[in-house]
Amino acid sequence: MSSPALDKDIANARHVEKMRKHKAARDKLMASKNCDKGLVIVHTGNGKGKTSAALGMVFRHVGHGLPVAIVQFIKSPDWDTGEARLLAQFPELVTLHIMGEGFTWETQDRSRDIAAARAAWERAKELIRDERHQMVLLDEINIALRYDYLPADEVVAFLRDEKPAAKHVILTGRNAPAALIEAADLVTEMTLVKHPFRQGVKAQKGIEF
Repeated sequence: MSSPALDKDIANARHVEKMRKHKAARDKLMASKNCDKGLVIVHTGNGKGKTSAALGMVFRHVGHGLPVAIVQFIKSPDWDTGEARLLAQFPELVTLHIMGEGFTWETQDRSRDIAAARAAWERAKELIRDERHQMVLLDEINIALRYDYLPADEVVAFLRDEKPAAKHVILTGRNAPAALIEAADLVTEMTLVKHPFRQGVKAQKGIEF
């Protein structure tokens, strides 16, 4: 009968060998990855966290001293959000344009929403072309695309033909069009499992805004 100490030694030895093989495989895989490029990144899906995940990448850029630009397609300048407060503390690194009119069911004016989306997209193109910014976040642009405020083909063509090679562009919002998903380098779909709103909990400071 083996002793508990011997069983532990055997388990540890097996673990070490397993991790050694895993490391060798990972090192071989990583050695084959030697290309840098600007990524088109899409965060979509019905789950919470699309903008939050994108802002995490923004904050990483800021932490490395790399300039970023953000265009918010739905949020209104009248909204008091935590991210706007924090980003305002880094004016030398962050260019923030809050250009939305609020939720579409609040404006109830399609022509106004289309004009706002067009203005935000024109600003976004300027920022993407600007070599100063290492990353541009197009927050909730997918909503504008979903409601046909902007042609998805136009956005995809611009990213394909005019985005500087080293520039990262993040596009967030549910219902990302198939053409954008196909063109992107990295796509993450947030899946809704549970949400407190369904239990009657309202949007809360520091969680939703």
